[in-house]
Amino acid sequence: MVHNIKKENKFSYLEVGEGTPIIILHGLMGGLSNFDDVTKYFSTRGYKVIIPELPIYTRSLLKTNVKSFAKYLEEFIAFKGFDKVILLGNSLGGHIGLLNTKLYPETVKALIITGSSGLYESAMGGSYPRRGDYEVIKKKAQDVFYDPEVATKEIVDEVYATVNDRNKLVKTLAIAKSAIRHNMAKDLPSMNIPTCIIWGKNDTVTPPNVAEEFHELLPDSDLFWIDKCGHAAMMEHPQEFNEILEAWLTKRNL
Repeated sequence: MVHNIKKENKFSYLEVGEGTPIIILHGLMGGLSNFDDVTKYFSTRGYKVIIPELPIYTRSLLKTNVKSFAKYLEEFIAFKGFDKVILLGNSLGGHIGLLNTKLYPETVKALIITGSSGLYESAMGGSYPRRGDYEVIKKKAQDVFYDPEVATKEIVDEVYATVNDRNKLVKTLAIAKSAIRHNMAKDLPSMNIPTCIIWGKNDTVTPPNVAEEFHELLPDSDLFWIDKCGHAAMMEHPQEFNEILEAWLTKRNL
């Protein structure tokens, strides 16, 4: 999918389709292309799909944290003039969506999380391999998925480049620490917003019990499983992910 990135004010983002806005939040090592199938599917079904590029590596170290990104998201929503939006986040993106919903509930109509951090301390990947070891980094990238073939050379190269960029590595570790600090277990029971939880049964980054805990703590949530699936369900099983999500949005009149 060719990405025509719009650059307005301080924001860079992809926008496709017309209708109810769905804002997609990518993960720490993820890019806009991770959601190509979701974008194509929902932008032709009455939704405006928007994916902002989160300023993960461009902010000062002091502003490299989950709360800062949640605030950035709210500034983006205000800039676009949206009244209420649906948020969809994977991994760190799910965490940002959750915190944004807690801080600014008046602008969020519904929330979709998949492989989200926010409850589980190892969700950001734990320790990082020594720089320069391509095969170790390739193995870590493959471990994100149930089927290692999903970790294409392009994906591995991107992770390798990030780990070998000292500035990006420092900020990656800062975000990981921030995500651990921003554990949301105490916040979730008061977040009474329709939430769709879609999880890979074979996720080793945020294991299935994390999804069950999210479901238990979020008062208005529905939990769906995808079999033979790791940490990025929208990449590994896009058709099943889209069908689950569309059925949920229809059931909830969203």
